[in-house]
Amino acid sequence: MKYLIAANWKMHKTVAETLEYLEIFLPSVKDLFAVDIMIAPPFTALASASIKLDAAKKEGEYNVFLGAQNMFYAEKGAYTGEISPLMLNELNVDYVIVGHSERRQIFGEKDNLINNKVFSAIEHGIRPILCVGETLEEREQGITLKVVENQIRKGLAGLGADIQFVDIAYEPVWAIGTGKNATPEQAEEVHRFIRSLINELSKGNDDKTRILYGGSVKPENARDLIKQPNINGFLVGSASLDPKKFYQIITEVLEV
Repeated sequence: MKYLIAANWKMHKTVAETLEYLEIFLPSVKDLFAVDIMIAPPFTALASASIKLDAAKKEGEYNVFLGAQNMFYAEKGAYTGEISPLMLNELNVDYVIVGHSERRQIFGEKDNLINNKVFSAIEHGIRPILCVGETLEEREQGITLKVVENQIRKGLAGLGADIQFVDIAYEPVWAIGTGKNATPEQAEEVHRFIRSLINELSKGNDDKTRILYGGSVKPENARDLIKQPNINGFLVGSASLDPKKFYQIITEVLEV
């Protein structure tokens, strides 16, 4: 299983800043195929990033994929402000982040909507990264695994064998953008549980589903986290905004 190191820029970087970032970052990962790398810029920069990546791949060997931070499940319609899978297809988007805690917490996205997005992404050849995780209050109540199980069962409901086309990102909500992070042991406990749950939902596909950790990942903690047997990569937030820091995280993974 090839690990995935994914960058989620959230609401950061203009088109110009995106192109500047790629100018710095891409040369450092040329001919690097030991891991998959994904970058998810904001929607306004997707087209420019797509053109830049396509041009780079014509000149050299790159294993960098383009991701979107969200999408709606319908192909078209009266959905003001939304982005359809067809629009992402046109830009050669490979991945889409679905159900991020900020979408759940701030924008009120529910599991049935997230499930529809997962189905639509797979149908249109885009690999979804389904985000799950508990709040600080839920962890203190001791219901972390119950919360994660509920989100996964509802988010993947009805997929069957197509679960093999989904990656999972465990992101403890209390560790996102706070500087805090789960210990490697805490993360591994949840990742191990998720793997067993995937095997239950679609037997044999647990080794095809990468389970990423997302929660204040940075160069300083990447090595200890990636050593855990059920952590198959990262969904990196703020640290991915700096191309040098993001590359350092990738380097830590490669060295382990």
